Amino acid sequence: MAGHNKSVRVLAIDPGSRISGFGIIDIVSNDCRLVASGLIALGTDESLSRRLCTLRNDLTEVIKRYAPHEAAVESIFFSKNAQSALVLGHARGVVLTVIEDAGLPLFEYSPALIKQNISGSGRATKNSIAEMVKILLKLPRKFEWKGSDQSDALAIALAHAQIRRWNKHDRTSSRSPSSEGTQPFDH
Repeated sequence: MAGHNKSVRVLAIDPGSRISGFGIIDIVSNDCRLVASGLIALGTDESLSRRLCTLRNDLTEVIKRYAPHEAAVESIFFSKNAQSALVLGHARGVVLTVIEDAGLPLFEYSPALIKQNISGSGRATKNSIAEMVKILLKLPRKFEWKGSDQSDALAIALAHAQIRRWNKHDRTSSRSPSSEGTQPFDH
């Protein structure tokens, strides 16, 4: 049974124009293990183009350092503030480009689907998601988040792991209730 417990390393990114969160987990059988997580801070006093370069460079280094097998990101959501959505779109474009350059399969999930898979509710709060991430990764109760972007990225990674498991076990259905957005993003 060689290879039965082969792990899959997943990189998840919560892109932002000021701060981007990343989370890396190993999926081994039905277990998820934290490898690394953190924030990529994009200088608030810098131009948008400089911040995007920082995001590109730092994310490229994260990929080189941790060598993930797959990547997951939150799909586009609609914002009431068009300017914020446009700037976020730039950051997301950089993330997608870095993932493509690294040759990683990319999976995208809606915010509601991520919340549903982590907490059981598509309307869960950021605090409840952060607490569920701690539980699912067996982190110490007093684990301190550097910011919500960090816990959000790990939530994306965990949702990917759960949906991946679901799809692996449910080969009879081409579209299970929790398989929305599980196809690799078509570049």
